[in-house]
Parts: sequence; C-alpha cells; structure tokens
Amino acid sequence: MNSQAPIRGAELVVGGSRLGIGPQWLARAFSGGIHKILDRIDAGLEHGSIEAALPNGTVRRLGGKGEGTRAEVTLRDWRALLRLATGGSVGWYQAWEAGEWDSPDPVALFALFMENGATLGNAGRAHGPWRWAARLLHWFHRNTRTGSKRNIHAHYDLGNDFYALWLDPTMSYSSARFDGGGSDLEVAQRRKIASVADRVAGAETVLEIGCGWGSLAAELAARGSRVTAISLSDEQLAWARERALPGVDFRKTDYRDMTGQFDGIVSVEMVEAVGREYWPDFFDCIARCLKPGGRAAIQYISIRDDLFDGYAASADFIQTYVFPGGMLIRESEFRRLAAARGLAWEDQASFGADYAETLRLWRENFDRVVAEGRLPPGFDERFVGLWRFYLMYCEGGFRGGGIDVAQVTLVKGG
Repeated sequence: MNSQAPIRGAELVVGGSRLGIGPQWLARAFSGGIHKILDRIDAGLEHGSIEAALPNGTVRRLGGKGEGTRAEVTLRDWRALLRLATGGSVGWYQAWEAGEWDSPDPVALFALFMENGATLGNAGRAHGPWRWAARLLHWFHRNTRTGSKRNIHAHYDLGNDFYALWLDPTMSYSSARFDGGGSDLEVAQRRKIASVADRVAGAETVLEIGCGWGSLAAELAARGSRVTAISLSDEQLAWARERALPGVDFRKTDYRDMTGQFDGIVSVEMVEAVGREYWPDFFDCIARCLKPGGRAAIQYISIRDDLFDGYAASADFIQTYVFPGGMLIRESEFRRLAAARGLAWEDQASFGADYAETLRLWRENFDRVVAEGRLPPGFDERFVGLWRFYLMYCEGGFRGGGIDVAQVTLVKGG
C-alpha cells in the first residue's frame, strides 16, 4: 500500500464515524449498565452460545439453552458492549476497529446473532439518539437520481483493478450457485449466470438492469439476444465496453428513465441498491418495459419478514459503511408490488448457503491479496479492516439463516 497515493475508499471508511457513542458516562445512561447488556443477550440466545472472556479476567457463557452456533469473543474493553448497546452493528464494528473485542471466528458470532435475531430483538440494534442519527444519515443517502449516482460511485467505482484481484474471472459480484457441485468459484459463477439466462431463454431483446462488469450481458448475447445493459458505475461500464460482444449496448442510464419494450428483463442483485422508497419505481420499470407475455429474471437478497421491521427502523453497519442507500428486500412486499402490476411470481429458487460460500471464497482471495502485498495503491489499513469485516459480517448473516438470496421469474400477463 502506497501512503503517497490518494486514499481510495475514504467515503466508505468515514461512513458512520460521526455516530460514535461519545463519553462513556453518556453511553452508560442509555445502555443500563454493563451486566444488564450481558443479561439481555443471554436471555435472547435461544439457540447456540457465546463464551465471552471479559475485561476483568472472568469468563461468562451466554445462551446455551438450545442447539446452534457456538461462538467465542474476547472483550478487551467494556466500551465494546456500550457501543453495541447504543449503536447496534455500527457500534460493534467501531469497537472491533478500535481493538475493543476480537474473536477466533467472527463469522460464527455474526451467524449466532442472526440465528437469534427474533428473540434478541433490540439487544443488538441502535437505540435512542444513535438510532435517530443513523436514520438521518441513511436518509441523506436515499436513492434519488443524484443520490443513486453518488452511492454507486462510492462502492462500485473503487476501481476495476481492486475488484479484479479477488473476484473470479467473470467479475461477478453476486452470489454464485454451487448447487452441491464443488467449490470452484468461477464454475459456480458461470452456473449462476446460465441459470439467470435460462429464465429468459429465447428472448430476442433483453434489458439488463444493473449490468455490473458485463458477464451476464455477454452470455445473453452469445445465446443470440440483443441486449441493452444499464448501469450508473463509470468503472463497470468502462470494463464492460472494452469487452463487449456484438449485440450488447451498454448505457449509463437510471432504470427510472428506461423506455421501450423488451422480450425479457434480467437484474441480478441490483434491487438492494434501490431503497424501499423506490421499490414501486423498480416494478413500474419492469411492467413498463416488459412486453405482454415477457419474462423478467430477478436475483435478490432478502431478510426474513419477521426481522424486517426492526432492521428497517434504523441503519445497520452495511448501510452505514458499505452500501450507502442500500436496503435488503422484504419478499412479501415485493410479491405484492409485482402482483399489483400484473407480474406473476414464478419458479422461485433460494440458495442462501451458496452466498455464504461465495463470501468465504471472496474473503480468502482478498486476504491472500493483502498478505502478498498486491492491493492497489491508495487503500489503507482502515479500508482493509473495513472490507474484511464486511465480508465476514455478510457471510455470518447468510449462515445464520436470517438473510437469503433467491431467483424468481416474473411473467407479464398477455
């Protein structure tokens, strides 16, 4: 890493730094005391357990009432619990960055919290003024037309040289489909790409909403479709255009501005960048641009319905530090929005365990790049820590079962 180069990823690293807990006495006033925090976590762990080594040298076992993930954590400073109690996952990340806690396997800890998301309730979520501040920061990141460009730039324009080092050769930044077929990431990503393309097989014209680096568009073109592929990322579009096959038109266009009609539409993990306020606009685009009888293949990440309200009431670590303006999907709400526009929900396939494996392999690749000193100039140690935490946090979410990924085909009535 070259300290003389401009700092890359600074927008993400700064993230929610203004949401810190402030003076310790103030945090105590809101948290209700250290042992009350531990008691709340203990009571909420219906499945699995945590062996917690505490700053005073004692060890406390939390949970253990039922089978589930077993996690270990070493608390080096009581302040870590105060951050968790006041700032939720944002505070827990800030505590990790500050060295106030550690674990031999943070993924297990994140999975355990997700497994018990319903019974833990607000024990791991932001409270009081920290929740309001997080909500306000998230509101400033909402996906207006201008906001979407800014949010996409902050994450996806970190640099093609960065992403190419730890993604597979297809440059797929979405869940692979292993389907029980080994652990080769490129093979699994090509299987995912084919599975999406199969859902719009035979479509002469296809619109891709959120085209990434262009691998799905290339597959569709190779099958004979004429593809219009849109994105707001300058870096991704530059990469895709350099490698474009005949029959693919890459455009920098907001989905809300798309016109024309297509035999098929595809969109892979783009809806998480839309924001709940704009979900109706996304479905309006599909209904407007899909010909009668046409099919839309959507791959999306969802959070369990029973966890959604608590999740949506604040802004978590991912929304604050990694994906500004992001929001996981509430599937039941998506089904209603689709049905209201005459889009039949068909052939849903879920594969959350495959996303956990995808994230594990990405993290292994990323850690190897860092260890070998191959990270491009401009990324500092804070960014490296943030990215590693992000990949572990997401993997734990999928392993804990509260988050899922699925493909569905939406069919427009004739």
